Amino acid sequence: MKKNLPVTNKEILLSKQDSIISITDLKGQITYINETFLSISGFSEDELLGQSHNIVRHPDMPSAAFKDLWSNIKAGKTWQGIVKNRCKNGDHYWVKAFVTPIYSNNKITGYQSIRSKASEKELAQAQILYKV
Repeated sequence: MKKNLPVTNKEILLSKQDSIISITDLKGQITYINETFLSISGFSEDELLGQSHNIVRHPDMPSAAFKDLWSNIKAGKTWQGIVKNRCKNGDHYWVKAFVTPIYSNNKITGYQSIRSKASEKELAQAQILYKV
């Protein structure tokens, strides 16, 4: 598993209006990001496009969460969960992620992820579950 470092203890708080959007190919390589993704993560468009989406994976996230995500979306199902992501400088931000397959001619051609601010209750539950 890739371990993205460095990490800090500084949390970046999302606003209720923030909507982070990305699209990947079938292998999880980023093909699209919106401006909110860039501003919150601290990465540039050139640093993200073509890279594996796990570039923002925080080392505190259990691999089982991503195993579940990939199992569902490869089977054509949607996935929703609370995710701790890492910024380029090591700061982190929590999101409620909704990932769905993208279809073309009845075949999955990629995946879209829409992430928004998680509620306090969702964060508390995730931190217990992930033992963060």
